[in-house]
Amino acid sequence: MIRLFNWSAPPCVTVSQNLTRNPTRFYSRPSFIISKEETLKLRHNKVFPTKMVMKTNGFVDGILPDELKKVLRLVGSEWGDVVDDMESLQVIPLKGAMTNEVFQINWPTKCGNLDRKLLVRIYGEGVEAFFNRDDEIRTFECMSKHGQGPRLLGRFADGRVEEFIHARTLSAADLRDHEISALVAAKMREFHNLEMPGPRTVLLWNRMRDWLVEAKSMCSAKCVKEFRLDSLEDEISMLEKELSHDYLDIGFCHNDLQYGNIMLDEETRSITLIDYEYASFNPVAYDLANHFCEMVANYHSETPHILDYNKYPGLEERRRFVDTYLSSAGKQPSEDEAVLLLHEVERYTLASHLFWGLWGIISGYVNKIDFDYMEYARQRFRQYWLRKKRLLGSPDNHVNGYVAYGTGSG
Repeated sequence: MIRLFNWSAPPCVTVSQNLTRNPTRFYSRPSFIISKEETLKLRHNKVFPTKMVMKTNGFVDGILPDELKKVLRLVGSEWGDVVDDMESLQVIPLKGAMTNEVFQINWPTKCGNLDRKLLVRIYGEGVEAFFNRDDEIRTFECMSKHGQGPRLLGRFADGRVEEFIHARTLSAADLRDHEISALVAAKMREFHNLEMPGPRTVLLWNRMRDWLVEAKSMCSAKCVKEFRLDSLEDEISMLEKELSHDYLDIGFCHNDLQYGNIMLDEETRSITLIDYEYASFNPVAYDLANHFCEMVANYHSETPHILDYNKYPGLEERRRFVDTYLSSAGKQPSEDEAVLLLHEVERYTLASHLFWGLWGIISGYVNKIDFDYMEYARQRFRQYWLRKKRLLGSPDNHVNGYVAYGTGSG
C-alpha cells in the first residue's frame, strides 16, 4: 500500500464548545480515541430504539458498539449541554455512500428545544485494499487545520465521529446548475492550492498498479479475461507516458468529486468538499476529468450503478467550468491556457475510467453495500476502450485544441 505522507503520529483535533468554523480550532488537545484494547462490540444488547440498520462490520438493527458509545459520551461531556440519556438519541441513516456507512445523530440538549447534531462514519469492509486509513485520517485532520471540511470529534476501531456540517449534499442535477457548478470549480481551485505535507508526487499511476494486482488476486480466470486485466499493466504504463507532461499543474486533488462529496450552504452559498479517502497529489487535470465523468451518475436512482453517458457535459459546459476554475485565482486565463487544460482534462478521463473500473472490481469482492459494483466496472472499462483511440489518436480527432465529440462522450 502506498503511503501518502511520511509523518510521525500527528496531534489530533480537539472538541471545542465553540461551534464556529474557525481554522484555529485545531491541534490543541487530542480528539477522543478508543484503542483496540478497549474495543468491545455490543451485539445483543439494545442501546436505543431506532430504525437504523448498521450492516457494516456485523452491526445489526438497533445495536451500537460499546466503543462508539464511549466516544459519544466523551463528546457529550465536552459539549456539556446534551442530555445524558443515550436512548433519546435519534439516528438517521444517510444514503449515497459507497465505501462507508454514514449516520446523522440528533442529540437533545438539556434546554429541551434544540438538538446537537453530529455524524458517525462506519468504515466499510475491505477499504484497506484502496487506501491506508491512518493516512486518510491525517488528511482529514490537515484539511480541518485549513478550515476545510468537518472537524474530527473522535475515533473508534470501526469508524469515527465528525462535526455535522449544516449544509446540504448536492444532487446529481445540481452539478449541471450553472451557478453551483461555478462555485464547485472555484472550490476545486482553492482545494488544489492547499499546502499539504509530503512530496508533490503523482500517486495516480502507482495506485492503479496496486489496485490491478489486488483485482487480479481476487478475480477468477473468467473475470480476468472479461475485464482484460492481463493487458492493463501495459495500458497504465502507456497512459502514464502519454499524459505526463512537465507543464501540467500538480495539486492536492480530491480524486472523488461526485455530487455526494460536495456540500452547499444555502445561506452563504459556500461549498465544502468532504470525504478524503482517495485524496492525494495528482495532476489537477485528472481531478477535473474525474468530476466531469461523475456528471453521468445518479447514485440515488433506482439503478444507482447505471451511468448515462448521454449526460456527459458538452464542450460549452466543460469550457465554462475550466474558465471559472482558472479565473477563480483572480487572473484571467489566456485562450491557449484554457484550451490546453481542457484538452488535457479530456485525455485524463481515460485514467478516471481505469481507476474506477478497478475500484469497482475490488469493491465487488470486499464491499457488502447494496450496489452492483461489477456492472459499474464494466461500464467504466467499456468507456475506456471506446474512447481510447479517439482521445489518444491523431490530431485529426481535435478541433481548435478541443476533443471533437459532443454531449454523448465520456
